[in-house]
Amino acid sequence: MLDLTQDVRALTAAIVDIESVSGAERPLADAVEKALAALPHLKVDRSGETVVARTELGRSERVLIAGHLDTVPVAANLPSRVDGDLLYGCGTSDMKAGVAVALKLAATVPAPNRDVTYVFYDCEEIEAERNGLTRVATDHPGWLAADFAVLMEPTDGVIEGGCQGTLRAEITVPGKRAHSARSWFGVNAIHGIEPVLARLNAYEARQPVVDGLEYHEGLNAVAVHGGVAGNVIPDLCVVTVNYRFAPDLTIEGAQAHVREVFDGFEVSFVDAAPAARPGLTHPVAAAFTAAVGGTPRAKLGWTDVARFSALGVPAVNYGPGDPNLAHQQGEYVSLPKIVESERAMLDWLTI
Repeated sequence: MLDLTQDVRALTAAIVDIESVSGAERPLADAVEKALAALPHLKVDRSGETVVARTELGRSERVLIAGHLDTVPVAANLPSRVDGDLLYGCGTSDMKAGVAVALKLAATVPAPNRDVTYVFYDCEEIEAERNGLTRVATDHPGWLAADFAVLMEPTDGVIEGGCQGTLRAEITVPGKRAHSARSWFGVNAIHGIEPVLARLNAYEARQPVVDGLEYHEGLNAVAVHGGVAGNVIPDLCVVTVNYRFAPDLTIEGAQAHVREVFDGFEVSFVDAAPAARPGLTHPVAAAFTAAVGGTPRAKLGWTDVARFSALGVPAVNYGPGDPNLAHQQGEYVSLPKIVESERAMLDWLTI
């Protein structure tokens, strides 16, 4: 059972103590659904381990507040514990503190100034095809309809607009196989990746300003695969690179850039996810920024705001957790930050 009347800090601890590693969110999804179903001002639906609750007040605007229920695997960091102003435990920062804030809003604001859809979804931390938002967007697209969305990802209480796109590419360098005792009859493909690495070392990452926010791109080698046996000159070597690109580029534009950097080499693309432009120009977003305060910054990483952007819903990241603590064994969240986040969101939905 989740008691939504308790303080948001205690609620965070209660949520953290319900283990919900990706693929095993059912106990927490059950608790969330049961708690929300008891609130007469909300209509509650469920798809798998994703729970959606919404007000239906006929307001002129609808906003969506989303948070994922899953965590990375537990690393001897449950149950939660409090040390001073810090709450330690798996998922405290990423992102059960944000989930607690959203649940408190759902429980304590029965008549918000905008209609609100709350989405608590599964499988964010693993492969994209299992992501609860992907499933809901396909099976129940109407559940995600909104004018603006806030994803409660850890941002240390700062609005982070949009997100970077990401792609992986394989740069293939051919060679000629030979016996290593007679290496001069072959061409060593591993030796041949030197110019690929030289281009990476000389690469100057773009730092474009998009809708007023500065993004910092990155192009890096993340894997090298080559070699046949200890006595064979390898005839093939592949360098895998990851490109994190700003939201002024489409996936196609990002791919064209990678091809240009590695002109003369065989380039193939393994996967890609689009970037999302900052959702800060929409009037609803301006009201959100005014309520939260501070100076928004660019999101350096990929988040599910890109999924909302693809649905035509401008979205931002905002949550009390610290992104630099995500997935660590010593993960924690600042208890005052949780209270501050709840207060800011309450101001946005009630003033």
